[in-house]
Amino acid sequence: MENNVQTAAANGVIDADAVIIGAGPVGLFQVFELGLLEIKAHVIDSLPVVGGQCVELYPDKPIYDIPAVPVCTGQELTDNLLKQIEPFSPTFHLGQEVTLVNKREDGRFDVETSTGTKFITKTIFIAAGVGSFQPRTLKVEGIEQFEGSQVFYRVKDPALFEGKNIVICGGGDSALDWALNFVGKAESVILLHRREEFRAAPASVAKMKELCEQYEMQLLIGQVTGTEIKDGKLAEVKVTGADGVTRRLPLDMLLVFFGLSPKLGPIAEWGLEIERKQLKVMDTEKFETNVPGIFAVGDINTYPGKKKLILSGFHEAALAAFGAAPYIFPEKKIHMQYTTTSPKLHKILGVESPVFD
Repeated sequence: MENNVQTAAANGVIDADAVIIGAGPVGLFQVFELGLLEIKAHVIDSLPVVGGQCVELYPDKPIYDIPAVPVCTGQELTDNLLKQIEPFSPTFHLGQEVTLVNKREDGRFDVETSTGTKFITKTIFIAAGVGSFQPRTLKVEGIEQFEGSQVFYRVKDPALFEGKNIVICGGGDSALDWALNFVGKAESVILLHRREEFRAAPASVAKMKELCEQYEMQLLIGQVTGTEIKDGKLAEVKVTGADGVTRRLPLDMLLVFFGLSPKLGPIAEWGLEIERKQLKVMDTEKFETNVPGIFAVGDINTYPGKKKLILSGFHEAALAAFGAAPYIFPEKKIHMQYTTTSPKLHKILGVESPVFD
């Protein structure tokens, strides 16, 4: 893998100062904040690639609320974060889920993954987003056999849908965003939603209705209740409308965006205090959970006033790093330093110290 990503040690237990669970934007920035304090991190993610939901669900979708970055895609944000953390040479353990976390008598933690990778670590940072997330699937008999060929719950390669007759199911931002994206690229675009009201941004809904009036795409109210298979391929879906009438809808590709079903998975078994499938942090000074040495940052955590924003997760990661430092350097006094003026941080980052007049 590129971007200075290293592989894990092949044998034995890995002795670590910090293990980060989750390689999304907040997990990656946690690497940076720990690196500034000279703490090396190991990063574990169940996905086969770095970037979390940003890359898995909307790599090409624009993000507008990253400070000083007017617009970037999920993939661009991930690429820039990877570049930013290069000086710290984090070790990534991808395609594996943390299955065991156990507090040791010496205060450290035993951590084990689904592939058998084992760690003894002083601190743990849980940056697992919504946890182990799975798209909510379409409940129609036999539809699963076409997943990955004609039925999709996420868009990884937009070019695959160009020139095709596409039906998109859903009423949220993902459904609207991709419907608008494929107009003019696909042969035809039909948006199928079970009701007239949408959960998407009002501007997207207005644009969709405008395109429908211009006959650039079509909106149908109803639900998929059956399929028609011809020559081993999905040829049509049966759509039942609010009037109770079932109509046949020919298609090449079916995109389904019913949202995500978050699952905490093994995290729920680690003795952490949980509130509505999120991890409670004890205060907003350190973002530490009820288990000393385990921190929760990003969408996985909850506290009064919590906002699920990437920039909020970045802030949490900075404070969590300072909160964790005493566990790693118990004899060392940690001083706040600025990357603008600190020669020590410039050395850590591998950059030259500027000369001020």
